[in-house]
Amino acid sequence: MPGQDGRINVAILAVPEVTASALYGMFDLFSSPGRDWPFIVAGVAGDQLMFPYIVARERRGFQAANGIWVKPDHDFSDCPPPDIVCIPDFFVNPGESVAGRYDDEARWLERSHEEGAMMASACSGAVLLGEAGLLVDCEATIHWGYVSTLANNYPGVRVRVDQSLVLSGEAQRIVMAGGGSSWQDLALYLIARFVGLREAMQVAKVYMLQWHDMGQQPFASLMSLRQTNDAVINKCQEWLAMNYKTRTPVAAMVDISSLPERSFIRRFTKAVGMTPINYVHALRLEEAKQMLETTDLPIEAVADETGYEDTSFFGRLFRRKTGLTPAHYRLRFGSLRRALDRNQRPTIQPPVAGLYRGDEAVEFTSIGLRIALEEEVLDRVGPGTVGGVKFDGGVVHIPG
Repeated sequence: MPGQDGRINVAILAVPEVTASALYGMFDLFSSPGRDWPFIVAGVAGDQLMFPYIVARERRGFQAANGIWVKPDHDFSDCPPPDIVCIPDFFVNPGESVAGRYDDEARWLERSHEEGAMMASACSGAVLLGEAGLLVDCEATIHWGYVSTLANNYPGVRVRVDQSLVLSGEAQRIVMAGGGSSWQDLALYLIARFVGLREAMQVAKVYMLQWHDMGQQPFASLMSLRQTNDAVINKCQEWLAMNYKTRTPVAAMVDISSLPERSFIRRFTKAVGMTPINYVHALRLEEAKQMLETTDLPIEAVADETGYEDTSFFGRLFRRKTGLTPAHYRLRFGSLRRALDRNQRPTIQPPVAGLYRGDEAVEFTSIGLRIALEEEVLDRVGPGTVGGVKFDGGVVHIPG
């Protein structure tokens, strides 16, 4: 329920290892509803509809991760009753148990939940929900690098790394966001749920936020970097890193190991955490992702360079493992390189009216233009009109 002044109380939990960008970013976004949109469009700030504050086990300030100074507004004994409790991500070694390190925080979280607060976590913040005992037999999500932290330390938790936002618990009063910057999605969801969808959209427009609806799968590394003391398997891994294009790499590793095939497969799987063939695919696809991000090689060439003679098989496997086709992956993650390339090239004014990809004129409908612009495939726009769309001095006028 809203506080006495009608605003939604949002307690943002800070631990010494907290990531300052998420901590203060949440603070800014929750301060925005009702206030910032009128200021942007009319020059007069509106009434703030949410009241965020930072809470910690002690009120005295401390240096957080990366040396940022944090000064909590309240400790657990004097903070206003929260309607929402947010747990930003914090630095913890992947897979490591934090049992006993955050007992005060865990008790406060459990008490706040019992008193009716909505519990929300971003990235590794879900670990503290686990410490509070709030994830028993629940679905959860967390940054893809921390899946083992939840799975290994909190039995019964069902981790959904394929989703960037997961609702769980009684009356869906627990919400978790997976990746590092998905705290923005978390904040927008909470603003929409507690204040309204219109206000959430206004905040998204003010801060130019984009919803991460594709989940974490395209961002996750496919490789398991588990360290092993098995010298035989290490030797095979080192060989594969330089020879992943080999036509029959698993058979080659069996020969290198001098083990019977079944014994090698069991030993490799135990040491690395995945079967030899899955490890080969993971290594090849990681190399393919790097090529798609940093080169303009055709998809067929990328497939061939990473050991796949059948481009169709490569495309299906890539999509199954990343959630995107190779072409869409390049479009999504190659934009930084394209931007750098554009900024390093001299700008040439096109000689005739229209749209251009490189030096080739391309005609689009207005709907097609929207898609093309959103996907950043156009290099420049010439003056004139094409498909009902007007271009004037580099300004694009889309009808409707």
